[in-house]
Amino acid sequence: MAEDRQRYSDADLEEFRVLIQAKIDKAERDLMLIRESFINDKNNGTDDTSPTFKAFEEGAETLSKEQNAILAGRQEKFVRDLKNALVRIQNKTYGICRVTGKLIAKERLKAVPHATLSIEAKNMQR
Repeated sequence: MAEDRQRYSDADLEEFRVLIQAKIDKAERDLMLIRESFINDKNNGTDDTSPTFKAFEEGAETLSKEQNAILAGRQEKFVRDLKNALVRIQNKTYGICRVTGKLIAKERLKAVPHATLSIEAKNMQR
């Protein structure tokens, strides 16, 4: 049973490292796209339209920038959490629940590779 082991094997850790690095690469590309759309100041051709429509357009643009800022913040946290997972792999502490000290199920780590809590510990938080 996986929980009886102290830590994941080096082969398992390498498998997780590859998975996490791929997720970091994708997340960083996504973050770059979010940031580009956040700083994108293109005029949508509303210069010659009615002032009312332009006000709606500017309001929507402000809302969109706020949403992009929130998305960027979440994405930055996700990247940071994934990079912290790589550090735990290097330290050979990856996959160990920080509350129970037991191994986190491999299926959970594949779904949420930056997890630091087992399902058991997560349920105790509720």
